[in-house]
Amino acid sequence: MFKGHPKGLLAAALSNMGERFGYYIMNAVLVLFLCSKFGLSEETSSLIYSFFYAGIYILALVGGYIADKTQNYKGTIMAGLMIMATGYVLLSIPILATSTNISWLLPLTCLALFIIAFGNGLFKGNLQAIVGQMYDNLEAEAAKQGEEALKAAKDKRDSGFQIFYVFINIGGVIAPFVAPLLREWWLKAHDMIYNAQLPALCHQFQESGNATEQLTKLASESGFVAESGDIATFCGDYLQVFNEGIHYSFIASVAAMLISLTIFIATRKRFPTPAKKAQAVSVDYTPEERKAAATEIKQRMYALFAVLAIAIFFWFAFHQNGTSLSMFARDFVKSDSVAPEVWQALNPFYVIVLTPVVMWVFGALGRRGKYISTPRKIAIGMAIAGTAYVFLAVYSYIMGYPSATEARAEGVELSGPWVLFVLYFFLTVAELFISPLGLSFVSKVAPKHMLGLCQGLWLGATAVGNLLLWIGPLIYNAAPIWVCWTVFLTVCLVSMGIMLGMVKWLERVTNA
Repeated sequence: MFKGHPKGLLAAALSNMGERFGYYIMNAVLVLFLCSKFGLSEETSSLIYSFFYAGIYILALVGGYIADKTQNYKGTIMAGLMIMATGYVLLSIPILATSTNISWLLPLTCLALFIIAFGNGLFKGNLQAIVGQMYDNLEAEAAKQGEEALKAAKDKRDSGFQIFYVFINIGGVIAPFVAPLLREWWLKAHDMIYNAQLPALCHQFQESGNATEQLTKLASESGFVAESGDIATFCGDYLQVFNEGIHYSFIASVAAMLISLTIFIATRKRFPTPAKKAQAVSVDYTPEERKAAATEIKQRMYALFAVLAIAIFFWFAFHQNGTSLSMFARDFVKSDSVAPEVWQALNPFYVIVLTPVVMWVFGALGRRGKYISTPRKIAIGMAIAGTAYVFLAVYSYIMGYPSATEARAEGVELSGPWVLFVLYFFLTVAELFISPLGLSFVSKVAPKHMLGLCQGLWLGATAVGNLLLWIGPLIYNAAPIWVCWTVFLTVCLVSMGIMLGMVKWLERVTNA
């Protein structure tokens, strides 16, 4: 697998696993954690989640600027890992949220999230820049051996980034299991059992002072005995123990960051330092040449912004896996044997399993002369994402599921886990068609003197999509949930239609 690739590729991927580990823990638990710890509404928790994930991508621009300005890429990466670890340390402190301390504890939690996002910004793009430099160096050496060697080296770049992408997702497969396991272990240590509905019911009791029949029933199943204790004490104890277990999962993230930092320091001599940008050579152009160059750049930038607009709506639909889809796993899927957070492992698992399949399909079609352009692949990806929401909307309609608010109040027949296997299969295939290929499109269409800026714009589009994530939970709680999935289906289909309408133009610009 690694034959012909730079020696530092595996070390770089292993260095990135810690960041992915922390990312997928946050992706799995953040919204549910904010609800269970502070009693926040799902809409408010999703809004915080949206800003956090937008910050990760926006701050990558800051991290790239710092590394580019200082030319200290390795130092910036190490600083990013240490800053991320600091943020996770703050989150791991198990302080019980009460009406008297929430005024400073919630802002402290948001500060910790900002620290994590800032550290991620220092780390994320700069490690990828180092991987890119590995292949720049590989191609430079191959060029000395002739055209055939250079072509073979260039072919290695795409597969190298695919390998890198697969290996960093290993941390993502493991991470979602950590929080539920630690939480359930901690609950059992205090003679309690896990129940996804209890935190919200406990918060409702603390606000109203009225114990509902459902709360009393679930509390008794979790060890509460009415004759020997009061429900207020139980609710306080359960919330503290429940959330302490999640806090401890952030300690695992700290450990993962330190392991990644150790690997990076131990192997950093294998990593190149991205070269400084060459100073532009002064060349005199005729007015006609300048006009033609300006026209080409405008066409390329128009094409780029057209695809960025499509990317915004893809990430808006796809990253519902941390908001409304995570809530769906909690509210409408049987979780007696599998906690809702664990289902977040399906996405990185499918990435690892399906990436070689997708690469093989593209390769086989290419060998038969049936080349599919990058814009057309992105359009196909939107169609596949739409398929995921078609499935979920039809299933929810057939099951007669109401809004999540009504479902929690009245109860519904829970779905089997197979629903999530199908859903995440389609979403992951869509991701493999859009995420890496979107980066490829940016590198093809971006003017050479604006490549860094254009890659930053791609991250910016992802950030904008993340800022819209709160809309999903808003619809999810206010209308029958099939309406929520139909909204995302419509977004995917409209985006696909627009993309298909632009394909020939985008293909011309790409090949220009």
